[in-house]
Amino acid sequence: MAEPVDHDVVVVGGGPVGLMTACELALAGVRVAVVERRTEVDPTIKAIGLHIPSVEAFQRRGLLPALLDAQRRQAQELLAALPRRADLARVPVSSDIAGHFAGLTVPRSLVDYADPDFGAAWSRDMMPVSQQALEAILSERAAALGAELRQGAEMVKFADDGDGVDVELDSGERWRCAWLVGADGGRSAVRRGAGFDFPGTDPEITGHQAVVEFADPEVLTPGWNRTGNGVYVYTPLPGRILTVEMDGPPPDRTAPVTLAELQDSVRRVSGTGVTITKVRSATRFTDHARQASTYVRGRVVLAGDAAHVHSPFGGQGLNLGLGDALNLGWKLAATVRGWAPAGLLDTYTRERHPVGAWVLDWTRAQIALMRLDPLTESLRRIVGDLIATPSGATYTAKQLSGVLQKYDLPGDHPLVGCSAPDPGGHVAEALQSGKAVVTGPAGAGAARADRLVHVESDRPMLVRPDGYVAWAAEDPGDTAGLEEALRRWLGGS
Repeated sequence: MAEPVDHDVVVVGGGPVGLMTACELALAGVRVAVVERRTEVDPTIKAIGLHIPSVEAFQRRGLLPALLDAQRRQAQELLAALPRRADLARVPVSSDIAGHFAGLTVPRSLVDYADPDFGAAWSRDMMPVSQQALEAILSERAAALGAELRQGAEMVKFADDGDGVDVELDSGERWRCAWLVGADGGRSAVRRGAGFDFPGTDPEITGHQAVVEFADPEVLTPGWNRTGNGVYVYTPLPGRILTVEMDGPPPDRTAPVTLAELQDSVRRVSGTGVTITKVRSATRFTDHARQASTYVRGRVVLAGDAAHVHSPFGGQGLNLGLGDALNLGWKLAATVRGWAPAGLLDTYTRERHPVGAWVLDWTRAQIALMRLDPLTESLRRIVGDLIATPSGATYTAKQLSGVLQKYDLPGDHPLVGCSAPDPGGHVAEALQSGKAVVTGPAGAGAARADRLVHVESDRPMLVRPDGYVAWAAEDPGDTAGLEEALRRWLGGS
């Protein structure tokens, strides 16, 4: 007989991925606790953009108004800082940039936004929302749903005995849970402790990213700059500086980033004598690219950077982790609650691993294109020419925006595996319940009302709780294959 548990699931890591996972589990009625060693939000500048699948996910949970409010507040804070900045005239402002690939900008005017892959997405662009704002939104959401948020606590050890997981905190407190989720970043203690392998490629760069104040900012050129010693990106507002040096990884990635270290890096790469007077936040990064070969081992599950790491270029990491959380949450909840069909949790690795592998390739390719040798310079000119064509700009913008993300699911209809089309917003509204949605004539799937919501529509679909189409038909009266899909994803009636 299994021992009683204190929590159904314990999530280690209270960043956006861990919090989103907790929100999904709590929405499904799962008892979940989040363990986070920090007591305050990390102010270090990190991801600042959500791609289309992430924005759709927030919309489908009723959190789009909170995102838009955070976006407005960020814009207001930026505007409030403008009169105090003498270098405002030097800020590169362009509405014709849809993103970049290794610093090669994608002209928005060349992107074909009528391409069917953009479909009826809520937005065609990434939404600029800081990681700190996301954590605040998701923390409030998780608490409101009943998740236990334990800040200032650290997991020191755990043991998976096959029936559950015993977890010990640094306070000496011991919990037993049915499942343990590691969302504790690239140096994940959960991943190491559970014995996941983590193959990949070693780093060849040292990167710094910081928000600072300069005594003489006029000596730096705003925007992306490629020099004989590396790459630097300077954004006068809010004083963001990024440097990349291609001479190998740092001797100690965990050491605090000092003002002197930052200043030396900026001077080397920019070839100037610029002086930093204050460091507001700073971080160090490399381009090591690794991915766990499976995301589930026993009763331990990985999500976000715990499952895959790569360089930050292109802003893919945060969105990749949020996608993990959305895919995992409902499947793990179904497993905990006992209605998951056989093999449902196995589909988490099967569906998300290829997405993670693509992101690793996307970021590795950017590092390769940022090297400083003459051969790479020739390649950059060719790739730049391709991106500056309508087809090249459209391809790159689609990759950056995430609209090409699709799961390889059983079924022949072209919508299967895609994010659900939702012109009227009715599917998104129904998905706020955290349940699956079936559209079409009344009565379909009625026997699974505890895990399924019906929406009247002329377009018959079965939409999983994460918003992806699991079955579809052209004829509103055609239900062939629906019951099979219901059993595959939602279990028996």
